[in-house]
Amino acid sequence: MSSADQIQRFIFDDADVRGVLVGLDHSYHDCVDHHHYPQPIKQLLGQMLAAVSLLSSTLKFEGRLSLQARGNGAITLLMAECTRQNHLRAIAQVADTVDGEDLAKLLGKGQLAITIEPEKGQRYQGLVPLEHPQLAQCLEQYFAQSEQLATRIMLAADEHRASGMLLQALPSNDQDERYQENWARIDHLGSTLTLKELKELDNETLLFRLFHEEQVRLYEAGDLAFQCDCSKERCLRALLTLGEDELQQMLDEEGAVAIDCQFCNSRYHVDQVELEQLRRGDATAASEQLH
Repeated sequence: MSSADQIQRFIFDDADVRGVLVGLDHSYHDCVDHHHYPQPIKQLLGQMLAAVSLLSSTLKFEGRLSLQARGNGAITLLMAECTRQNHLRAIAQVADTVDGEDLAKLLGKGQLAITIEPEKGQRYQGLVPLEHPQLAQCLEQYFAQSEQLATRIMLAADEHRASGMLLQALPSNDQDERYQENWARIDHLGSTLTLKELKELDNETLLFRLFHEEQVRLYEAGDLAFQCDCSKERCLRALLTLGEDELQQMLDEEGAVAIDCQFCNSRYHVDQVELEQLRRGDATAASEQLH
């Protein structure tokens, strides 16, 4: 399928509305197949991955955007992130048997965090309560309350593929009657899209079917791929945040430590020499062991 593992932005020239389509195939499986998640969790993570891809495309910055849903239910954590390079990864934590697909029920009382981490500049986080059965509804609530932007989001995932579409009114200081009418028309057309069409149609066919009477301009599609940026150096930096007493305890009890990446299952070993250097606060020496 032409739009698999791709993200494509488009704009309505005469309506101050932008859109994004995303289709995930290999990237979706590469993210979730490192783990033995039940199928409902894989599908929820597929929706999270599609959503984070859509949201990241609306930003112009170097860094990463993540979605993190935390709760006290059968699922305690769902997390997905996308970098500016369109690299994806995701993880879930499960406390009990998963039954059903209702996001709010599965996560229980909790909230959804949208975090933007630019390489340069200040970290930003927006929060929205998990009050709706579907992730798309929670995200629409976030944009309505926090960004004051009219937004429609559709997300779909099954055992094969994850997909998503975002329609959003562009920010404007002149939200006149024509502005409102344009959004209402395009939003209505977008609402006729079925989940089956979202999962099965390529981008051009889908857009023509929905918006053939509109002036739609497509941008060049970008590729999406799973990639984890874990490394031993990052593990050492994480250990540096521990106190000297905790590092000494590791030395006394284990003599070394193994750190597993929860995203890709890579394992990093920190030996006794490196732990001792970290305990002494000699981060430079420990880091040089990597080269």
